[in-house]
Amino acid sequence: MLLEVIAINLADVKAANEYGADRIELVTGIAEGGLTPSIGLVEAAVAASRIPVNVMVRPHSQSFRYDEDDIAVMLRDIEAIGSAGAAGIVFGGLDAAGGVDVPLLKKVLAAADAAGLDVTFHRAFDEIDDQVDALRTLASYPGIHRILTSGGRQPAPQALPRLRELQEAARHTSIRILAGHGLDADTLGLVLRETGVPEVHFGSAVREDGSFANPISASRVRRIKEILNLHSENGMK
Repeated sequence: MLLEVIAINLADVKAANEYGADRIELVTGIAEGGLTPSIGLVEAAVAASRIPVNVMVRPHSQSFRYDEDDIAVMLRDIEAIGSAGAAGIVFGGLDAAGGVDVPLLKKVLAAADAAGLDVTFHRAFDEIDDQVDALRTLASYPGIHRILTSGGRQPAPQALPRLRELQEAARHTSIRILAGHGLDADTLGLVLRETGVPEVHFGSAVREDGSFANPISASRVRRIKEILNLHSENGMK
């Protein structure tokens, strides 16, 4: 079981490493759902981290649809993120019909491959109505390694049947389901038991008082890791 934690500054990166997270999603503009951080922050995060740092590539928060100017910015950011030594990128794009923007996806995957970057398709996925079909589309591109999803527009604990369906659909593909949005230590065990997802994503729930205004909490991260470890041990029995 793998724990990914959102970091919005260098202090978060150091805390995530110290407290036992397995991977970092580095973002800025968290109030807008997460935007591409500065390259200075990416470089500092990579230098400070022993665990993989995956970097958000999202040039604006207006939508998940991008024009040619946006795409040019995204491709340049991917090149710079790779040069900074990050492990991967977190990206999503939708077309006018509300499905996966395949032409954009191909461009992003080519750029990520050239830069040696892992790719996560982010929660733009939760705007798509037919998620199983979208998963099949994404799974046809080996460069996509995981999908961050809550199983739709609801928080993950309220979408257990859909998350279970997505996990089953992903089982025989190269896609891993990364469950996020609305998880906390009280709901985590249920989500793991009911869905079988192999990775989980936490943001505000690992922070003091559950707010991005506060630092990452050692006790909250360690409690979540204990639940993940216990679930893994039970699954091996």
